[in-house]
Amino acid sequence: MNAAASQSHAPTRDNPALTAALAIAVLAAATLAGAWFFELVLDIRPCPLCLEQRYAYYLAIPLGALVALAAARDAPRAVLLAGLAILALAALGNAWLGAYHAGVEWQFWQGPTDCSGPVVDLGSAGNLLQRLDTVKVIRCDEVQWRFLGLSLAGYNVLISLAMAATAGWGIFRLQRR
Repeated sequence: MNAAASQSHAPTRDNPALTAALAIAVLAAATLAGAWFFELVLDIRPCPLCLEQRYAYYLAIPLGALVALAAARDAPRAVLLAGLAILALAALGNAWLGAYHAGVEWQFWQGPTDCSGPVVDLGSAGNLLQRLDTVKVIRCDEVQWRFLGLSLAGYNVLISLAMAATAGWGIFRLQRR
């Protein structure tokens, strides 16, 4: 009985690419669900940099699932390593973008002019009043929500680094097999 129970857990324990890819896909899906919860339920609107930070998660979900499926079907090691490497690079790039955004929020450096710079083109007075009634500008340099001193951009850095570390763990373990 114990032999059968230990064999049922063996495929994921003996398959680091499957474990890492599934963990990344689930973490990415949970992160996006959280972002949508903040946006749709709590009405905390994302700025342009927030929306750009979601791209890595949009990539990580299907790619993580695809790498996990490939690992479950004993795909060649090179394919699994390439998939995990792409996931790691996407997560590291996203961590950099999140750190940049957090720096903009803390006023360490200037952010993009479309969401943190001065308003230059005001148009005509009539047009301006009409636009002010219909448009809500979400600034990249203003924090809308913090918990334990970190904004959502700061949490994105931590989550992205965790995803990159998970992919790195999968790569390391896969190379040792």
